[in-house]
Amino acid sequence: MNFDFTQFDFAQSHFQLFSLPAQFALDQRTLDSNYRTLLAQYHPDRFASESDAIRRISLQIATQVNEAYQTLKSPIARGRYLLKLAGVDTQEESNTAMPIDFLMNQMEWREAISDAKSTQNIDRLEAIGRELALETSALEQHLASLLDETHNLSAATVAVRKLRFMEKLEQEIGDAIETLLF
Repeated sequence: MNFDFTQFDFAQSHFQLFSLPAQFALDQRTLDSNYRTLLAQYHPDRFASESDAIRRISLQIATQVNEAYQTLKSPIARGRYLLKLAGVDTQEESNTAMPIDFLMNQMEWREAISDAKSTQNIDRLEAIGRELALETSALEQHLASLLDETHNLSAATVAVRKLRFMEKLEQEIGDAIETLLF
């Protein structure tokens, strides 16, 4: 099989890799379709009878394609990645400063989750999960506006950190439901 791996640019952005504009809003179907095309083109199984060097390069490309796809598929990771491309570190691990109203909501949700866990109320946990999903969706739309329209990177950084908090809460609810069910 003749394939020119020198045409693959390892330095290109994830958006360039998938031929998508570098913006938060994206066409999920185009991302999925381009992902399948790239994997079909570079999957290491296609090069099983080639030299070690060719197989290693195909594996590196497939790995990059997978990482890029996972990043762009996730709204939080995509927002974080766009900020990184703009030279902004979200400092999610070191900066926990949040607006007071958001912190108050966090406390109320955590108390509600704790109460539902202690009473083993799966219906209540699922209701909280639906409420959080709505809040998360609204926050993702806000992040899209901050990144794609107003280009307010500072506020976008806070939005990504808020989404990270929401993701942790949703995980906590999922873990609690799983524990109660099994």
